[in-house]
Amino acid sequence: MQHLAPIALFVYNRPKHTLRTIKFLQQNELAAESRLFIFSDGPKTNQDIDKVTEVRDIIKNIDGFKSVKIIERKGNIGLAESIIQGVTEIVELYGQIIVFEDDLITSPHTLRFFNDGLTKYKAAEKVMHIGAYMYPLKENNLPESFFYQIASSWGWATWASAWQHFEPNIDKLIAQFDKSKIASFSIDHKMNFWKQVKEFKNGKNNSWAIRWYASIFLKGGLTLNPSKSLINNIGSDGSGVHSGISDIYNVVINPKPITYFPEQLVQNKDAYELVKEFLAGRKGNLWQRIKRYMIQRFNKN
Repeated sequence: MQHLAPIALFVYNRPKHTLRTIKFLQQNELAAESRLFIFSDGPKTNQDIDKVTEVRDIIKNIDGFKSVKIIERKGNIGLAESIIQGVTEIVELYGQIIVFEDDLITSPHTLRFFNDGLTKYKAAEKVMHIGAYMYPLKENNLPESFFYQIASSWGWATWASAWQHFEPNIDKLIAQFDKSKIASFSIDHKMNFWKQVKEFKNGKNNSWAIRWYASIFLKGGLTLNPSKSLINNIGSDGSGVHSGISDIYNVVINPKPITYFPEQLVQNKDAYELVKEFLAGRKGNLWQRIKRYMIQRFNKN
């Protein structure tokens, strides 16, 4: 019998997003057989108290899972530390984990994809991460799932054997990069991953995700991904701690289950090129960039 991975859901001060995330998770075919752990961070400011309280009232009334355990932080430790601590705690107990934040809506088959992948590649040291989100790639002939190097943080899963290689110390990570690795890490400079590393170093972001991707990259690890996304992020509306307003990464969720999993543990070259092509043109032409900038400025006022 398959031992299903526990689910860790990280929430903060967005009750509407949290409700939608939970609603879609409950509709997953394996929800009733899965353990759910909810990590609720404490309010950072007095202005956050009411929203944090509202979220906590919501999560106290969740059903539809094998079990629900709520971990309420008394103080605010921030998203990065909350995820690092929570993931570490769960993988030490269960050996594997599925991770969601409070702004992700899922396919009914997302939990199945994670659990099938976790089972199939459990002994494959080179496979370190499973992501359920995929960029809105152009029409292609990619297989249902494939390996490549980027570690998506919008719904993911891993094993204790992989998480042990997570390096939180940014200086130790940076010391292992040279020009060639920086280029490869940033997908031939088509994505600002290295910029995120430098911004973390300079205290301009507090991303756990960029350190996890760097840890995987430096170990030569692979990530398993669907060619059509099983997740959509609904947090790019300016409501998140680290998110702005954008529809660049919006996708239509794949309604079908994933039945194909690659046997060869190698990066899919076609997928890599399609991702690179998307990243290179994701912001559109000059007029589209100006329009997006104006919308963001308007919504901030």
